[in-house]
Amino acid sequence: MTELSDWTPLEWSAPDVLEGRHTRLERLSVDLHADALHAANPTGAAHWVYMPYGPFPEPDLYRLWAEGAALSPDPVYYAVRGAAGWTGVASFMRIDPANGVIEIGNIAFSPGLQRTSASTEAVHLMIGHAIAAGFRRVEWKCDAGNAPSRRAAERLGFTYEGTFRQHMVVKGRNRDTAWFAIVDGDWPAIRAAHLAWLDPENFDAAGRQRAPLRR
Repeated sequence: MTELSDWTPLEWSAPDVLEGRHTRLERLSVDLHADALHAANPTGAAHWVYMPYGPFPEPDLYRLWAEGAALSPDPVYYAVRGAAGWTGVASFMRIDPANGVIEIGNIAFSPGLQRTSASTEAVHLMIGHAIAAGFRRVEWKCDAGNAPSRRAAERLGFTYEGTFRQHMVVKGRNRDTAWFAIVDGDWPAIRAAHLAWLDPENFDAAGRQRAPLRR
């Protein structure tokens, strides 16, 4: 057990905006974001199968969900803007300032936002903000069967820490949860890898990466 003689609980408030070269995150607003987000995301159940919310066949249903989400103190939801506009949602959640732990989750990126510079930078900005604010640990959790989310976590530098079996019931189904995390000591090397990948020189004229993201 390591003594933390200089540790004090954090005083943290969620930022209103996070912005980089490729993306902008804003606290979710029904009036500013909901219609665009609904239009950008598929309405079928397959897109939402691993999410605790959705699907939203009609815009009014999305707006109703967004009204509650926008008021939530935890999770704190953000709309994510990429090249095609407001096309994704992510959140800070399970916020634990006393222990310096925070999770990035509830990620619902449209097909047009997935696997883009904007989606990578969005998570990069969230991790960077959390570490700069003093959080010691940033978590990423997903259904153990959600292979794309697991690949994304590992690509972004999160370390797999194990699977909690029968951890949750989501939409009437069992969820085994795969746990990943970045701790503050990991971040300098991961941050450097992110920035190298996001550098404009890493992309050709057609926007294709020259080198993959590696920690």
